[in-house]
Amino acid sequence: MKKRLVVFTGAGVSADSGIATFRDSDGLWANYRIEDVCTPEALVRNRAQVVEFYNIRRREVMSKEPNAGHLALAALEEHFNVDVITQNIDNLHERAGSRRVLHLHGEVMKLRSERNPNLIVPIDTWEQPLDAVGPDGALLRPHIVFFGESVPNFDRATEIAAEADLMVVVGSSLAVYPAASLVRYVRPEVPVFLVDPHLPAGHGIRNLKEYIPMRSAEGTPLLVEKLIREYKN
Repeated sequence: MKKRLVVFTGAGVSADSGIATFRDSDGLWANYRIEDVCTPEALVRNRAQVVEFYNIRRREVMSKEPNAGHLALAALEEHFNVDVITQNIDNLHERAGSRRVLHLHGEVMKLRSERNPNLIVPIDTWEQPLDAVGPDGALLRPHIVFFGESVPNFDRATEIAAEADLMVVVGSSLAVYPAASLVRYVRPEVPVFLVDPHLPAGHGIRNLKEYIPMRSAEGTPLLVEKLIREYKN
């Protein structure tokens, strides 16, 4: 039986494809205040600006391609039983070939009903019309977990982490909660591998087996080779 390998990814994985990250000083987020584009209050106060912001993000995602880090993680599925848990809202993991991807913070290529958060519909173009409505007749909003909202997939993510035989963390500062606490749900004997240019302060990884101080597109393929060589059944 294949080992259960859980991958937890953050913005650093997508950054190597040219996706602007929240912390970029000169990126997309630098032109907006969180309070104006990523809160429930902003959606009520200025719906047009929120929709426009995620239209821009969606267009950006559609123009990018998976990088070597995404592709290496997808290749793990040949040798392990893999779940990817990601903080990223893009679909680059899926486009690289990963088949089980759980998005903690939503998906930019989907919209959801403002009346029923469980009514989720795909969008295959970058532009969401301002007056777009769902099957229930309610206005649609970006399928994004805004600041101040609960993370609906977090409980499922903790269950997946608790079942891991191996855990890989890539491109995350482990600073955004509750997502960052996932590393604390793995069993004490489970080795954890981290790929990121910087070792996060107070990372909370009690069983860190190996730290690779590299960007995802560089370090992840190296780690994947090692995992296949040393841990596959």
